[in-house]
Amino acid sequence: MFAAKSTDLDVLNVDVVWPGIIKAHLVDLTPYTKGAEKDHFPAIVRNNTVDGKLVAMPWFTDAGVLYYRKDLLAKYGEKPPTTWEQLGATAKKVMEGERKAGMADMQGYVFQAKAYEGLTCNALEWVESSGGGAIVDASGKITVNNPNAAKALATAAGWIGTVAPKGVLNYAEEDARGVFQKGNAVFMRNWPYAWSLSQGADSPVKGKVGVVALPHGVDGKSTGTLGGWNLAVSKYSRHEKEAADLVMYLTSREVQKDRAIRGSYNPTIVSLYKDADVIKSNPFFGDLYDTFVNAVPRPATVTGAKYNEVSAAFWNTAHDVLSGSVEADKGLAKLETKIESIRRGPQWR
Repeated sequence: MFAAKSTDLDVLNVDVVWPGIIKAHLVDLTPYTKGAEKDHFPAIVRNNTVDGKLVAMPWFTDAGVLYYRKDLLAKYGEKPPTTWEQLGATAKKVMEGERKAGMADMQGYVFQAKAYEGLTCNALEWVESSGGGAIVDASGKITVNNPNAAKALATAAGWIGTVAPKGVLNYAEEDARGVFQKGNAVFMRNWPYAWSLSQGADSPVKGKVGVVALPHGVDGKSTGTLGGWNLAVSKYSRHEKEAADLVMYLTSREVQKDRAIRGSYNPTIVSLYKDADVIKSNPFFGDLYDTFVNAVPRPATVTGAKYNEVSAAFWNTAHDVLSGSVEADKGLAKLETKIESIRRGPQWR
């Protein structure tokens, strides 16, 4: 955990999954906000509210998005896909066409399928957007073992070795970006940070990239896994009020707007997605408003200190399904049993 300290203020920069894990060590900021949290994305505020206490203020956000080659889709008369099935079909059509044209290294779709937290984010998007829930619901009920979740994972497994290279099973964010930015992929799932890099002066795909919300299942709705960072105050700070005041300043509209314009940090304040200056600097921000509104949080708040175990169990199951080691329905049945055993241990919220 990175702690940004100003003398003894103990202002902490915490990942979006940490509030539920380290809640006992954080100050309830509610007395200091004067209702400012109402200006931020509700999903993030809910994520940061543990046992009725607002233990962190949103600073900047992230959610998974779909990058695509505008030039290649236009070449083949295709539009950005809105469903996972369309993504697979379009990726196959364009990939095969480009390979016949001499682009032997062209891939259809690259994403994060390595067995790590990034796969939890990807797999949660597949499952949630297909009506399969979010692993564990807000009440603590384990929901991941269901037909929609199984279908979502099976669909993703079908991409491996067809439109996605088998090597994607070892890809993290930068591995996927490397392939896409070199011009060797039609589609890529990644976080918004990859946009500015794709538009760099030395990028082979500069001016050729579009960004849209991730696809969804036939009967589902598009979503992206909630990411980003928040500011909190250590419970052990000797200057709690001053630290809280600093948090409120750093998460204010003025500061978030400046960071959005200068550094492409995604604001957590809703109104900034209609701010002309912000949109001018980041044209796709306005198009992704719904993605951030509908972002799905990982179940860290409800599982508390056990989240890391739950996430590892989920990503290992997803990786086994993608690699063909287990069928989706059987993998999810075992996952439910595994999470149930984790829940019986101490420190589950």
